[in-house]
Amino acid sequence: MRSIPPSARPVPKRWPDVAHWRSFISIVLLGLVVDQATKLYIHGTMALYHSIPVIDGFFSITYLRNRGAAFSFLADAHWRLPFFILVTLVACVAILVVVHRTQREQRLARTALAMIFSGAVGNLIDRVRLGEVIDFLDVYWKNHHWPAFNVADSLICVGVALMVFEMLREERAAAKAG
Repeated sequence: MRSIPPSARPVPKRWPDVAHWRSFISIVLLGLVVDQATKLYIHGTMALYHSIPVIDGFFSITYLRNRGAAFSFLADAHWRLPFFILVTLVACVAILVVVHRTQREQRLARTALAMIFSGAVGNLIDRVRLGEVIDFLDVYWKNHHWPAFNVADSLICVGVALMVFEMLREERAAAKAG
């Protein structure tokens, strides 16, 4: 029976070293602390629907609750809470799998995934704890309001933007190489 030389043997995929996860975990924890601290502060110091103008005609801190997802999507569906919790848990597992598969040099992708993960978990905490999400960042122009959002929503949006940027950058690099 012939033996396979060591150089030809497949190398089993090991769990990445701690350094691979250090920045991911740090970003997730920082995002969660800021998100939850701001929500607790708003909840503890403001009455529901109370608004504090920050930049007249453009930005206010307004305490709102959102039972739905983005733009109050599915806010009135009776099955919304278990659905949002399940979707968030599935997304979080998927993100962890993708982070596990990223290469050491894919720092921007890991940063983006950490921000998305942190935002998802931040809003998940609200859904489990309150059955809805605390929103308080209110951007508007005259009488036209963008839907109120929070730090977790901001983390998700910035994370997605960074991920798109990274994908476009990798696509350009592959086109140059090929």
